[in-house]
Amino acid sequence: MQITKFVCIGLLLIGLIWTFWDKAKTYQSDAVPIRYVRIEGVFQYISKEELKQTVKPLVTTGIFSADMLAIQQAMMKLPWIANVRVKRVWPDAIDIKVYEKMAVARWGENGLLSIRGEIFRPSNTVQFENLPKLHGPEGQAAKLLEIMRGLRTTLADHSFGLAEFIVNERRAWKIVLTNGMEIQLGGKEQLRTFQRFLKTLSLLNQDQIESIAKVDLRYPNGYAVTWKPGVPEIDWKKIAEGQQQP
Repeated sequence: MQITKFVCIGLLLIGLIWTFWDKAKTYQSDAVPIRYVRIEGVFQYISKEELKQTVKPLVTTGIFSADMLAIQQAMMKLPWIANVRVKRVWPDAIDIKVYEKMAVARWGENGLLSIRGEIFRPSNTVQFENLPKLHGPEGQAAKLLEIMRGLRTTLADHSFGLAEFIVNERRAWKIVLTNGMEIQLGGKEQLRTFQRFLKTLSLLNQDQIESIAKVDLRYPNGYAVTWKPGVPEIDWKKIAEGQQQP
């Protein structure tokens, strides 16, 4: 009986200690309110008011009970956010560092591509009409962005600009230059074929190049050219013979 009495007293003391500790933790968590939420970053397209409204319902608790991960996850759902770092700062502040995405291309009709090849869709993309446009299978965005970068560099070396790059499900390419020229390529050896085509442009002068509307490079031993309306027919044989003269 004596042992049973001691056991009961021991269990009672453990229960009292646990209750006291639990209440102490709750009191400690809520006793120090969050007085400051500092949001830092270079904001070009992010609305700081939108950031505040996203964070506001998550910082109504005490400094110790605020969920840093929940704050980070909520902010990462905003389309322009590339990364977020959140930390508690003693005694009553939360610091949030925001990193904005950089748009390097348009994706489809209403999307943008970040520098990492991530597709995101902000509410307004009108201001990015000057960026090159990329179309392709959804899972290939990052890979196609790398190809497009290579195309832009190659075109720039020949004084051309890239306006649009389209890849269909059969891997066939369509390239639209800033001067309006459209270039069709098949699903194999696109880069080699494209490089070969650019070399042949050295046979033409600038006016002749600007007169090209479309080029079809899907032929094994050459390509077809469609000229803009009103352009006189070019004598390719004469041009080639002129290149061969010493």
